[in-house]
This record gives sequence, structure tokens and C-alpha cells, in this order.
Amino acid sequence: MTIHENLTGSLSGIIPTFAGGTMDRADQVRVNPARLKEEMMRPNARLLKLDGLNPVFDAMGDLAWGGLYEASPDNDLLLLGIDDGGRPCFAELTGAGTATSTGDQRLWQSLSFLPPEQAGVYATARSLVDWHARHRFCANCGQVTESRKGGWSRTCTREEGGCGAEHFPRTDPVAIMLAECEGKILLGRQARFPTKRFSALAGFIEPGESIEGGVARELWEEAGIKVRNVRYIASQPWPFPSSLMMACTSETDDPTLTLDEEEIEEAAWFSLDEVKAAMNGDEDAKFIAPPPFAIAYNLIKNWLDEQDA
Repeated sequence: MTIHENLTGSLSGIIPTFAGGTMDRADQVRVNPARLKEEMMRPNARLLKLDGLNPVFDAMGDLAWGGLYEASPDNDLLLLGIDDGGRPCFAELTGAGTATSTGDQRLWQSLSFLPPEQAGVYATARSLVDWHARHRFCANCGQVTESRKGGWSRTCTREEGGCGAEHFPRTDPVAIMLAECEGKILLGRQARFPTKRFSALAGFIEPGESIEGGVARELWEEAGIKVRNVRYIASQPWPFPSSLMMACTSETDDPTLTLDEEEIEEAAWFSLDEVKAAMNGDEDAKFIAPPPFAIAYNLIKNWLDEQDA
């Protein structure tokens, strides 16, 4: 049993896309410069191939890897971890270029077919490489920072006149939630969504706020409803650029909606049969369901499963 299986088995059992990573992140290696250098020198050390921040696939449709010797000598390296075969796995931190727009359907289609463990590796690499590109300067004093600990921190170096502050990769917490009322669930759409696409409402957790508090506040602000019985379901790393989606359900007694039109273009309550039709991909369904790699899909499917239980 992997660490991941042990954690998810006691919760909902849901393993969304990007949450299936099984690689040993090898913290004892990345904090030890001598051990880190040893791993870099291993002949089986691998380099994840990226096109900007986007994945590169081999002929079998899997993530493409090369030897670590293919890395540019001018680039810093990120230790992704040690895989099940004992191979150290790296990604290049600099010179990655830019990413294709997250609205690119080709990117979404390719991610839908990645096995869970590969999707987890890609999510880690994309988020970390992007974080380094965005944090080249110290937020405390403005001096240039340098990669440390195998790419898992950046330090403002005193040698360059910096303050010595150490910075760590950030993850932004996001609540994504369903509200249920009279056997129906609330779904909404933003203007940027494809035609007829509806999904669960979502919003960032604010400082000093719990997950439950964030769910209640976001549903009040975006839809004008007051909810109770907030229940956590599952979470998903979302590497666009670096969020943690925390999926929840809730209940309300009043279905009256007052939308924040700057955030939500349209929202509606959908019945069990309407949701089933959308999740089955029926042509005459009232809406198009979220794609399977989004945790909103897992959240809706979990609700359906609970109704049928």
C-alpha cells in the first residue's frame, strides 16, 4: 500500500486527476547537498521533458523522459523525487519558456488520458517550475534569490547584499462546492466557459478563514444563499498555476439566487435526472458536465453515488 492509498482510503476514496502521485519526494535527499549531488550523478537519473510548462508525451502517450545529462548546464534542477524503480527524477527550473493557454483543448485532452501517478508528477513539476519563474526576487528586500534544497526553496543570498530570507513554494487554497436544496444541486458558469458548460462554484479561502467558512462565504457572495452542514469530500492539486482545490458539499433551505454577475454569468438548480443526463453525455442534457480531470466532476459524481446509495 502506498502512502497515498493509505490517506485516501479513510476519506472519500476519491482520487482526482493530479492527486495520484506515488513518487517518494525524498526530503532527506534534497536538504542534504552531498546526497543530492550523488543522486544527480547516478546513471539512471531522469529528466522530465517539458515544452514550456506543458507536458511532452512519448510514442505511447506517457510523459516523456530523458537522461539527466540532457539538461542544460546553465539550468537549475528540481528534484521531483525517487520513483518506484529507485530512479531519481528531475525537471529543469530555468529556461522553460511560457506555457500554452490553459484554455487549450489539446492540453486538457492529453491530461485526461494520463495515468494518475504520471498526472501527479506533471502537477508537481509544472507548479514548482512556474513558482521559481515567478519568485526570482526576494519579497522581503527585492534582491535576487537562488534555488536551494533541490528546487524546493529559494534563498535571498547575503553574498549579493540580500537579507538571507528563505522562501518556499506556495499553494493557494480554494474551496469548490455544491449546495443542495430539495433534491437539487446548484451549478454555475462563467463567461469563459464553453457553451452550456456548468460546474461547481469555487473561490479562494481567505486569511483567517476555515474551509467551512470559505464555502459559506463564497456561496453567499456568489449566489446569495446561506448554507449549513458543510462537509469536506476530497482535494485536488491544481497546477494552473498552483492551487489546492478542496471539494465540499453543503445544504440550504432557500433556493432563491442572487448572483454576483461579475463572477457568475448564470447559475441554476439541477435535479437528479438532469445531472445524470449531463454526466452521461446525453445530447439533450440541460448542461454539459465538467471534464473528468476536474474535481468538480468527482464532486458531482460523488453526489450522484450518494443519491443512489
